[in-house]
Amino acid sequence: MKDSAKPVERRLSVAPMMARTDRHCRLFHRRFSAHALLYTEMVPAFGVAKGDAARFCAHDPAERPLALQLGGSDPEILAEAVRRARAFGFAEIDLNVGCPSDRVRSGAFGACLMRRPELVADCVSAMIEAAGPGPEITVKCRIGVDDQDPEVALPDFIDRVAARGVRRFAVHARKAWLEGLSPKENRTVPPLDYDLVRRVKAVRPGLRISLNGGIGTLEQARGHLADFDGVMIGRAAYRDPAGILGGADRLIAGATAPPVAPEDAVRAMYPHIEDELAGGTALHRITRHMLGAFDGRPGARRWRRVLSEEARRKGAGVDAVERALAQVRPMPQAGE
Repeated sequence: MKDSAKPVERRLSVAPMMARTDRHCRLFHRRFSAHALLYTEMVPAFGVAKGDAARFCAHDPAERPLALQLGGSDPEILAEAVRRARAFGFAEIDLNVGCPSDRVRSGAFGACLMRRPELVADCVSAMIEAAGPGPEITVKCRIGVDDQDPEVALPDFIDRVAARGVRRFAVHARKAWLEGLSPKENRTVPPLDYDLVRRVKAVRPGLRISLNGGIGTLEQARGHLADFDGVMIGRAAYRDPAGILGGADRLIAGATAPPVAPEDAVRAMYPHIEDELAGGTALHRITRHMLGAFDGRPGARRWRRVLSEEARRKGAGVDAVERALAQVRPMPQAGE
């Protein structure tokens, strides 16, 4: 596994997702791909800076390369969060300028910061100084919010932030409607504008820009890599980790190792499961991230049902996972 201090391959990354990309999820995703850049959930900069940093930053080194995503808008708090997070071995620390949730807006960070590029510039400047030679500081953003014109808002935002030292952006190619749409609707309702992000990238060759939003297959990802430095996939990778991450190392990173079978990825989690159970973690908190492992396979529905039911039983362990695995059947071969 690559050490986070070395250059990180970012051609494919798994988007940070609240209530999804926790440490159990990331470790499971890593079973399928050695090269994809993984992200934490967005964590509050204040909690890292003023609270127990390990609560938000501690992770298994096997998850690396790993990025920490911070939510915040106070340059001093963000800088202190970066200083405290440096010790945890992240490949990069990302500032969230894309989340449209009500809770994020009430804290004056997330997508609403698209309206305040100078504040974001101050934030990243403080973060870069605090990071020193450590993790790279990056930004994930939208193309605009509400009544902003993305043709103006996105290039202006990127230029102002890049002028303060950021060289890597992940752009979700949709507006965020902070008034009138729910966070879930903001992931699908506003139209995608890949062409705008492509044009912004084309005239800024010194910046590394990854495309996010609506990418659901590896074939789509490969197509976008002709124009972008990387692609970021979110819920498609979560729903079908074998289909997305299982082939990514060969098709995106050029690796020669064969894809990992979902059964092997599941069983590779057993030592982690046993350690966590011994520490008091409930089995379903781990296995909930594994329900999509056999998407499209005969028996996938029974796998999900049995695993969901068995994992919540008192005293459930890896034997419950084995009972669920027994429900899965091989894919039929051509001509069968």
